[in-house]
Amino acid sequence: MKLENLTLIAESHGKKLYRDGDACIKVFDKEYSKADVLNEALNQARVEDTGLRINKIRSVDMIEGKWAIISDFIEGKTLAALMQENPEKKEEYLELFVDLQLHVHSKTSHRLTKLKDKMSGKIDLSDLDPTTKYELHARLEGMPKHKKLCHGDFNPSNIIISNDGTPYILDWAHATQGNASADAARTYLLFWLQNDIEGAKKYLDLFSIKSNTAKQYIQKWMPIVAASQSVKGNEHERQFLLSWVDVMDYE
Repeated sequence: MKLENLTLIAESHGKKLYRDGDACIKVFDKEYSKADVLNEALNQARVEDTGLRINKIRSVDMIEGKWAIISDFIEGKTLAALMQENPEKKEEYLELFVDLQLHVHSKTSHRLTKLKDKMSGKIDLSDLDPTTKYELHARLEGMPKHKKLCHGDFNPSNIIISNDGTPYILDWAHATQGNASADAARTYLLFWLQNDIEGAKKYLDLFSIKSNTAKQYIQKWMPIVAASQSVKGNEHERQFLLSWVDVMDYE
């Protein structure tokens, strides 16, 4: 298999997505950690066991000296693309989006990494001062411990609506087990990162109502989530996320 013979369909930092017939091939840069690639494949395989509609793994391979995860290709459009193409239906799409996330949270996968453990490690790696890190660790430790399946990067671009209208949830690299409100806080911040402030507010309102969760409780997670996510991404994203740590009240 040669990459030049495949159809490039998307790319992001450190990885490219190709299509080969009914297969989707995610190819990682040579600098990408083998452990991270294998962990992503393992996460996806474990999520498959929950029965959720996802693109199932076919194999993990080496292509031209690069690690690759090969999975099903889902023909369709992302929910993000549909929102752009049909702005008059955005609220309808947001309803579907939140319903899908709640469906994810209804599942469990006890062999996944614990969300609290992952966030604690990320806070340690952040550029925050020791006092702020201490306060964040204290808040994290005080949050209720749950075992719900959390996607970790749940946004409209990771939802594919197939040609027959069936939704599939993609990209399980950051999947953990833990508190659903932390997952919702992450999604809220992702809307902000896309400069969709109105979408962020509507999303939070919908999630709060549909999950019967107080918005204030979700907001308590935001400085923790922002700090843990600040260790990745570009400088603009890091500064934005760290600003959420600064402005949120610890009391």
